[in-house]
Amino acid sequence: MVDIVKAFHSVKALDGVSFKVNRGEIHALVGENGAGKSTLMKVLSGVYPFGTYQGQIYINGIEQKFHNTKEAENAGVNIIYQELSLARNLSVAENLFIGNELIKNFLIDWDEMYKSAKELLEKVNLYISPETIVGKLGIGHQQLVEIAKALRGSNSILVLDEPTSALAQSEVENLMNLLMTLREQGVTCIYISHRLEEIFKIADRLTVLRDGKTIGTYEVKNLNEESVINLMVGRNLTERYPKKEHERKELIFEVRNFSVKDINENKEVIRDVNFKLYRGEILGIAGLMGAGRTELVNSIFGAFPGVKSGEIYLNGDKIEIASPKDAIEKGIALITEDRKNFGIIATASIRENMSIASLGKISGTLTLDETDERILCNGFVKSLKIKLGSVENKITSLSGGNQQKVILGRWLMTEPKVLILDEPTRGIDVGAKFEIYNIMNELIEQGVGIIMISSELPEILGMSDRILVMHDGRISGELLREEATQERIMNYAMGGLMK
Repeated sequence: MVDIVKAFHSVKALDGVSFKVNRGEIHALVGENGAGKSTLMKVLSGVYPFGTYQGQIYINGIEQKFHNTKEAENAGVNIIYQELSLARNLSVAENLFIGNELIKNFLIDWDEMYKSAKELLEKVNLYISPETIVGKLGIGHQQLVEIAKALRGSNSILVLDEPTSALAQSEVENLMNLLMTLREQGVTCIYISHRLEEIFKIADRLTVLRDGKTIGTYEVKNLNEESVINLMVGRNLTERYPKKEHERKELIFEVRNFSVKDINENKEVIRDVNFKLYRGEILGIAGLMGAGRTELVNSIFGAFPGVKSGEIYLNGDKIEIASPKDAIEKGIALITEDRKNFGIIATASIRENMSIASLGKISGTLTLDETDERILCNGFVKSLKIKLGSVENKITSLSGGNQQKVILGRWLMTEPKVLILDEPTRGIDVGAKFEIYNIMNELIEQGVGIIMISSELPEILGMSDRILVMHDGRISGELLREEATQERIMNYAMGGLMK
């Protein structure tokens, strides 16, 4: 890709970016949120067609002018996004061949399609029936189906955008091994990730983007995490986790004997959970995938389809929460882990996404005061350092990290007493993480109580005052900051199996 320029209105997302990848290598593309990584890949994959950008694309020395994603796929370019795009109600085989069905005598040749689907699945070490409905698969298996789909043709370039953000550690290891095997088979992989440890494990080279420009391309073996971070952010980050000493104050929030039964799966997902949250502290919740962390906080917030029992107290008073509306009115806010499905409203503007939980503050007698709404939103845009052209733009015009900041602004606008953050920095670069951590510290100083769920143990250890660990729907352990280690957390996360 040579001198790529892509602008949205008056804002240049890409400003003369050049990017070269060798055949049969794993090439990492890194940079802060808003640096232009996803935009560059959308140009490469035909999402932004020829004519909407400046510059040239060459594959195998031949200039390409993709007018749509189909042309890019035919040229060997397949992109797998952070939020998977499978049809959940269709079978694995139907997803693998959707739009490219195998036809015999004017009808779909199901026998041949199932046979070919099985062969594709075996390429990615996924041994399941091609007739399985995709919605019944876990996220890790769904991602392998996406990769198998990308390998269907004579593809030469596979792009993965934050592929491990929702995977368990065992699934991450499986993906790493698969990509290294594909590299040996001559598949070229462009790997976008904020998890630098993964890049150092599998990437041959990396290219750094910053503010829509190419900073440089480097051999991974000649770098370390600190040097990559400095290249990404253009400055030294002396601390990854700017943890401050917090003064724990009075009890603000308490959950007693809390249990939840999932009405869809007819099983108990939360079992007799008890915990306390104090004003001016960050309470971390750790645990492996499936431990019940998200089900716990969603149920507290009134957003989980389950039958609840137990008691919730706020400032010493027992409260009832039947819906998110109840939680918001009582001063409880939740930033969900699933930004795409439960966080953003994709069809709405940045302004509408940010203000939607606080419309009562900006409503007139009969109508919404859009001037006050715009002033309020712009204030949070400035304080949260959100990179955008205008608050009137669609939220989907923003990078994932800036979308997350908009959602954070939404809940800060409600002036919460208790802020629940479920994977608040998933898919966010180190610079933006640092900014969010500082905001968390500021909120603590203002007397907000914070509950933070994270799958990243360094984040849990770096930011929490106390840590709860969940296993199989229960609290299996509690650790103070000074006594917590990764080993002790993992021990509790596995049910205390290690001695």
